[in-house]
Amino acid sequence: MHEPLILPPGKAALLLIDMQEEHRIDGRYLVDGYDAVAAHCARLLAAARTAGMTVLHSIYLVETAARPFHPVGANGRSAFSDAGAPGSEISPELAPLPGEQVIVKRDASCFTASELDAAITSAGIEWLIVTGCWSEACVAATVKDGVERGMRILLVKDACGSGSRAMHETAVLNMANRIYGGAVADTARALALIGGGSAQVWRTDRPVPIRFTYDSASAEYAAL
Repeated sequence: MHEPLILPPGKAALLLIDMQEEHRIDGRYLVDGYDAVAAHCARLLAAARTAGMTVLHSIYLVETAARPFHPVGANGRSAFSDAGAPGSEISPELAPLPGEQVIVKRDASCFTASELDAAITSAGIEWLIVTGCWSEACVAATVKDGVERGMRILLVKDACGSGSRAMHETAVLNMANRIYGGAVADTARALALIGGGSAQVWRTDRPVPIRFTYDSASAEYAAL
């Protein structure tokens, strides 16, 4: 259902998950519509900076030692998100400013890096505005862990991306079904909220309210 929301002043942070250049340049790891996703993230980032909101970036740098089945390249290193490899850096239009924390994580969820919990606690954050890649992987893992920790998550659906439209839309619907205490919005509504205004957001008060099918998924996604 849709209902109005106002974010509590000083209690929200913007989290940009793994907006790394490989999603734009690496043919094995392209995110569908990455330029559009990055553009939405850039608008949210600019608004958060203007509002003086806490901004957190994450970057995924894989360590393969404890992952015997992880895909590797000819050099034996991770086939994606390898530290120092071309594309592992944050995309230039989203480059962190001095003072903005970059959380380096070694697994899907941002909460596997202790720095995120510490940053949330020190800033008194109650709402985490979530954007990034990939929707069904690192974004979904972070959302799940955040909800379990009692965080309120605002998922910005068009500021996230995955390998295809279907992968992205079904991932967002699955997150929406269990985003207890949180909400789903698009970039326009999230911008209004970051600016201190009110916006209509999608929320659930019961488990798994969206029983989507192959045929209905896109329409259900659009309705969020």
